[in-house]
Amino acid sequence: MNATTAVTVRVPAKVNLQLAVGPARDDGYHGLVNVFHAVSLFDEVTVSAAPDLRPGTAALSVDGDRPDHVARVPLDDGNLAARAAALLARETPTATGVRIHLSKAIPVAGGMAGGSADAAAALVACNTLWGGGVSRTRLLELAADLGSDVPFPLLGRTAVGTGRGERLAPVPVRGTFHWVFALAEGGLSTAEVFAEYDRLRPDAPQPRLDEELVAALAAGDALRLGAALGNDLQRAALSLRPGLGAVLDVGRDAGALGAIVSGSGPTCAFLVGSPDRARELAAALRDSKECADAVIAHGPVPGATVV
Repeated sequence: MNATTAVTVRVPAKVNLQLAVGPARDDGYHGLVNVFHAVSLFDEVTVSAAPDLRPGTAALSVDGDRPDHVARVPLDDGNLAARAAALLARETPTATGVRIHLSKAIPVAGGMAGGSADAAAALVACNTLWGGGVSRTRLLELAADLGSDVPFPLLGRTAVGTGRGERLAPVPVRGTFHWVFALAEGGLSTAEVFAEYDRLRPDAPQPRLDEELVAALAAGDALRLGAALGNDLQRAALSLRPGLGAVLDVGRDAGALGAIVSGSGPTCAFLVGSPDRARELAAALRDSKECADAVIAHGPVPGATVV
């Protein structure tokens, strides 16, 4: 048995630089081309051994800076982090019960994959705690079983996901990009956004990678990247939450190089050219009262890391 009694893993949020969505497949998923970009908003997931619990079962707790977000985190078996522990335990003879504490900074139900990030962190933390020696390749496979967005936080940096988003390939990036994220009151259901997308776009074409976006990343050119940002789900998110349009307008009017709904929303992402411009745009968003808060981040950053 591994002598370690607790492991903490730090894991980043993501923003989708391109989210191209194809028609619904026979299995209910959509074909995607999804350019993930890890940014410096981090959750910390601490897993500690709980011999009083059955192997693979988890007791969860949560804290964070935003009580309204913390209140939306499920603390039962439906939480992806708990499901990650249970899934890994099936392959780890040394598995124990665990207590999982989530320290949240990633928006909840905000289109930045906070729940998926926590699941990825739980896989890494439990693998370390139990001394299971499960390979990174196998962890990625287990992550894909948990959800399409779970593999990416294991890798971090920038990557393109294909299939339903779970098949990842690194994307070269030069330099650092600076972001402002406008946080919304309440969340948006990913399933509802996809359903609205299907309603609005029944003739969706097969998704394709935007080569201009890839070139902008390789060149480290924020102006080109801002112009190339794209999200096929944005129209559906705006249909369900029309107020997001005003948030995007505030950011554009304040000089953002690019403005986009992040993933399925409702968080809105704004690309800027420098840390100073990020602080100015965040202040403009807060002053506008069109969003609940604005936070600053940069990317790309590494994926799930033991701290």
